[in-house]
Amino acid sequence: MVQNKAPKIDTATLRPAEWSANPRLEWCPPGHGDLYATLRGSGVLRQLVDEGYRYMFISNSDNLGANLDLDILTYFGNSDMPFMMELCKRRENDKKGGHLARRKSDGRLILREVAQCPDDDETHFQNIEKHRFFNTNNLWLRLDKLLEAMDAAEGGALPLPLIVAKKTVDPKDDSSTPVVHLETAMGAAIQFFDGAGGLLVDRSRFAPVKKTHDLFALRSDAFEVSEAFTMVATTESGAPPVVNLDKKHFKLVSQLEHSLSGDVPSLRKCTHLTVKGPVVFAPSGVVFEGDVEVINRGKEPKTLKAGTYRDTKVDLTDEPGL
Repeated sequence: MVQNKAPKIDTATLRPAEWSANPRLEWCPPGHGDLYATLRGSGVLRQLVDEGYRYMFISNSDNLGANLDLDILTYFGNSDMPFMMELCKRRENDKKGGHLARRKSDGRLILREVAQCPDDDETHFQNIEKHRFFNTNNLWLRLDKLLEAMDAAEGGALPLPLIVAKKTVDPKDDSSTPVVHLETAMGAAIQFFDGAGGLLVDRSRFAPVKKTHDLFALRSDAFEVSEAFTMVATTESGAPPVVNLDKKHFKLVSQLEHSLSGDVPSLRKCTHLTVKGPVVFAPSGVVFEGDVEVINRGKEPKTLKAGTYRDTKVDLTDEPGL
């Protein structure tokens, strides 16, 4: 089974984007909400139901904390819920992620994504005290109920809300043609099921690698591989450190690799790490503890020397370059 693809839309012409340098970049994934249409269109959903399969567990491939937990499966089976979403409590790094809410018109649960949030509501959207739980994209479904919902929908497809994601046609070239991706989120399907619910789970079931700051933390000693082959935090608090890397200098994996000539700095005792400007880390012996900020205001990369940096701000601007 292979999910679908969709054309990127040129924001100037509102037509499918063209990019002769690499025509493959004219296409984009339509979001993980496409899973349901692919299941139905490929015949796999009907086949699974006919063969007696009752439950399905779905997770993002970039969530290294997800696994098929038999205790959760037992709970889901006994609950008789048609759809269940695993949730975690929102923290600072989660304030832009989709959160669960309840629709006033019919009382059903819905998923709100930041791309669907009006600008004047963004402050409320990011209020982690008001909207306390976010979607991990670990989902549990009753396959027979999913088929019923799709049979009842017009055209046989769940009318998931569209998400407009602003990009450039070449994701590695910020100066390339501005485009939008039209996407849907698989968690948004929760709104189509009466009796759907959420389950608050331990943070260990959510270890996503979406940006380079996630990868930076994951490669450090702040994580280890569990017996279930998932990534779990080894920090004293049990929560991974909050890492913010300068987008201009650390957006791409190649940029991150360039900053690391050896070991990833130790983050086991780190709570917050912020890096601004072109910074390179010493091959070994760099340890961050508590709340640390590293700054280089210059254009040339500067190296952070080996040492333990605890609750401090380090300015490398006037240090010798590489």
